[in-house]
Amino acid sequence: MRVSEFNYDLPEELIAQEPLADRAAARMLHLARSSAQAQDRSFSEFPDLLRADDLLVFNNTRVFPARLFARRSGAKAQALSARNPAAKDFLQGKVEVLLTRQISQQPNEWECLVKPGRKIGIGEQLHFGEHQELSAEVVQRGEFGERRIRFASGQNFWQAVETLGHVPLPPYIDRADRNSDRERYQTIYAKERGSVAAPTAGLHFTPEILERIRQRGVETAEVTLHVGLGTFQPVRVEDVEAHKLHREAYLISQATADAINRARGQKRRIVAVGTTTVRALEHAAFHSAIEPGSSEADLFIYPGFHFNVVGAMLTNFHLPQSTLLMLVSALGGKERVLEAYRHAVREGYRFYSYGDCMFVE
Repeated sequence: MRVSEFNYDLPEELIAQEPLADRAAARMLHLARSSAQAQDRSFSEFPDLLRADDLLVFNNTRVFPARLFARRSGAKAQALSARNPAAKDFLQGKVEVLLTRQISQQPNEWECLVKPGRKIGIGEQLHFGEHQELSAEVVQRGEFGERRIRFASGQNFWQAVETLGHVPLPPYIDRADRNSDRERYQTIYAKERGSVAAPTAGLHFTPEILERIRQRGVETAEVTLHVGLGTFQPVRVEDVEAHKLHREAYLISQATADAINRARGQKRRIVAVGTTTVRALEHAAFHSAIEPGSSEADLFIYPGFHFNVVGAMLTNFHLPQSTLLMLVSALGGKERVLEAYRHAVREGYRFYSYGDCMFVE
């Protein structure tokens, strides 16, 4: 299967740059197997499309301000500066660091993306904040171009990150982050800190929508999958099967495992809110029943995949040739999903993180 088979044309003006004033005001494209064509709806209709015996599963991860800026220093930069004083400002200039996954707490080590990536080598010292509230050393290069950095001990790490960090808006949102993004680029049910990108299908929910879902008698459950490097990792191969997906940590509680196994045993439909929820559930059930506990999902879902858990999903629109579009195509059917995307383009739907959504059955 070729990656190019998952391409579609999207006018730049359809990429949503701002969230809607009302979270629940998004349009929703309904793609059901019982219907020959996708149907134009609004997200406010979503509770009415659920069955009373459905199990609706959310990802309760919480986005943190993971985009930081640092200054370089260290023996390598100082030696180069001594040989070429005119290059000092560049060598010790601003470096963008996107924290993507915590490797360990003691010592405090993180996987991250850095810009300019090629010029940041092992041993580089990075200092964050005007008063160097944080400092770190680059200790390793990764196979996907990422770096591993180790923060110095004795620092109030999370307080500094919350103060110095920026909301990690995706690169297709062509503006700087604002304070308002700290609330809007976050689901209202976010609990567990650890994501560098929002599970965007959940951004549409409001307390009123959740109450309507409860009134219908729909059972709900939560998993935690921290969105990391896999979200930003482009597909650089020509054949889909040759792509290797990066791992993302997830946790399933005993209560959620029991709810899912009970629903599966009763042949009830399990509806996932977002691709991250799908990945956590399908990875956990790939070989057996759902077990509580933590793991790392590296399951690459594309057409031909057999779903063991999920029967329907709510999702936003995804980038061309992306692994997320491939996952949606695996559930809804490649040609049907791509035709639905073309329909959404023709009808002027808003795309990507702050955009509209699809309900795929």
